[in-house]
Amino acid sequence: MSKVTKTFQYGDREFTLETGEIARQADACVIASCGDTQVMVSAVSKITGEPKDFMPLTIDVEERTYAAGRIPGGFFRREGRPSEKSILLCRLIDRPLRPMFPKGFGYDVQVVITIVSIDPDVDVEIVAMIGAAAAMSTSGIPFNGPVAAAKVGYIDGEYVLNPLLSEMENSELDLVVAGTRDAVLMVESEANILPEEVMLGAVIFGQEASTKAIDAIEDFAKQVGKPMQEWTPPEETPELDAKIAGLVEAELVDAFQTPEKMERQDKISAAHTKLFEELHDEDGEVTADQINVAFKNLEKKIVRSRILSGEKRIDGRDTTTVRQIDVRTKVWPRAHGSALFTRGETQAVVTTTLGTERDAQIIDALEGEMKDRFMLHYNFPPYCVGEVGRVGSPKRREIGHGRLARRGVAAVLPTAEEFPYVIRVVSEITESNGSSSMASVCGTSLSLMDSGVPIKAPVSGVAMGLIKDGDSFAVLTDILGDEDHLGDMDFKVAGTPEGVTALQMDIKIDGITEEIMKQALSQAKDARIYILDEMAKVIAAPKEEMSDHAPRIMTIKIHPDKIRDVIGKGGAVIRALTEETGATIDIQDDGTVNIAAVEGTAGEEAKRRIELITAEVEEGMIYEGKVVKLMDFGAFVNVLPGKDGLVHISQIAEERVNEVSDFLSEGQEVRVKVLEVDRQGKIRLSMKEVEQTS
Repeated sequence: MSKVTKTFQYGDREFTLETGEIARQADACVIASCGDTQVMVSAVSKITGEPKDFMPLTIDVEERTYAAGRIPGGFFRREGRPSEKSILLCRLIDRPLRPMFPKGFGYDVQVVITIVSIDPDVDVEIVAMIGAAAAMSTSGIPFNGPVAAAKVGYIDGEYVLNPLLSEMENSELDLVVAGTRDAVLMVESEANILPEEVMLGAVIFGQEASTKAIDAIEDFAKQVGKPMQEWTPPEETPELDAKIAGLVEAELVDAFQTPEKMERQDKISAAHTKLFEELHDEDGEVTADQINVAFKNLEKKIVRSRILSGEKRIDGRDTTTVRQIDVRTKVWPRAHGSALFTRGETQAVVTTTLGTERDAQIIDALEGEMKDRFMLHYNFPPYCVGEVGRVGSPKRREIGHGRLARRGVAAVLPTAEEFPYVIRVVSEITESNGSSSMASVCGTSLSLMDSGVPIKAPVSGVAMGLIKDGDSFAVLTDILGDEDHLGDMDFKVAGTPEGVTALQMDIKIDGITEEIMKQALSQAKDARIYILDEMAKVIAAPKEEMSDHAPRIMTIKIHPDKIRDVIGKGGAVIRALTEETGATIDIQDDGTVNIAAVEGTAGEEAKRRIELITAEVEEGMIYEGKVVKLMDFGAFVNVLPGKDGLVHISQIAEERVNEVSDFLSEGQEVRVKVLEVDRQGKIRLSMKEVEQTS
């Protein structure tokens, strides 16, 4: 097949889709581009063997440094582990694609996105998402698409579709929405405390605008799409379903009225074991997969039908009640700030550590090197759900949840000018039963206030769920893990009483309507305010005094020309300053000097010395100096660090001086007056003038 190209206008940008020339053995390969940003997206499936009882979809994003015209660093000079940005992009693409596979399709599908060219002003996110949607729609892999995605900014009170990165600097919103022609599937956003109606409007704006991309993908698929691959959906098993219901429905109904998670899991496990003992046989007439699928369907039926009929939820709550909130600060004695946030059976211990500019994270991205002054790291150890598992480097889920929590608090952080500290927050999830990322948002807000970080306002977050059957639906506030697993939506909202700071939504069905989103946002606001009120009972504003163990940073400004004097040859001066005072000193190119020290006296001493080093010698001023060198014609005296002047032999004393050494010796402390500083910076000093003045 020869190369086929489809170009379409998407907002103010022109997008292009190409196929037919590269990677022709893949089920599909699409080159998607906007400006000079280009990605190569392949899609391959393997419809063989028995299907799994879940959707084994793998999304991989491969960054190539040649995309930015660079050679990788490190010993091997080749790309290594995925960057955090590429992992987040994997998750962003996975979420709208996954619900679009047919029910029961449990075969391996892999989508590989290779970033081959980067335009510094065109973000790769939407290009990659459009490319992935086009690849799936043309591959012949069973897929109920197409889907499309759009980025929405909010600049000067107006929504902007797919803004450039330079435009995003002035945007109060960074929102990505993905969906079908009729409904929203996924939302990911960060906002500057925007009202719910603005957030909802942005979602609708993006979803409606994305129909232009859906039209283009449909036309593209008509030209180059492959025939749909054949597969056989799992057979319906009504007799087995009825038999399983007769055996364990009563046990499951009882289990899903048990508030305590671990006890409930024990009851569900016992019912599952009973089924296998009764039904599983070695002849394979009833397979393990059939039992598992039917068991899950029965679980969903019980939980969903009870909620839609108006009965109490699993733990006895109604649809709008938040679980019990418990808060404590100052958890760890040596941490600069710490908080324990518990909501029902979800718990996060969050710590804040304050550092200096040199503690900032250096990010080596394709777009270039940058520094991050705020880090939020999220850990989800296996013990938090009562399991045994591997503990090690963060997984995709931990990176994604950490980024969501970061988005939730970013809008309330002080600027570097207001608070010249680098901030690291670590959220340790110690119990989990529903939205540990939103518990991390609440815990982060508490921990920051406990450490004395002057945040603009406290932030809280909550996860909303959905049970939908036909036209009937129920929106659930503060969902449990089982309600997330068995429900249709996971809708997380973080913010202050005045507005939203972050919003993330994942849909497991074909999409949801504006009415459902509006109700979810309204319930979420009520829940956020309730949680904030509970948090305020313990700490309502940042502490005025920081921990005794936190560094104190004082900031002074020096002339940029004086930076070299403070650093010294080979860094000798600044090294001596830090070693002798115990302070940490960071100097920026504009002459801003941040001096950090746990002991206040150390910082003050470092400040005093820097001021001396950068001070200018003034004519007519009297200085306490030290003789550094004797000459036949006079003596050189150090009046300020790095500033030596000459006392001529005629200016040493009133009487005649025949030998300089008769009056002065090296290392002697003397008082001198500045007679002149010439254009070359040479300093003439006098001891005689001081005596006359006194």
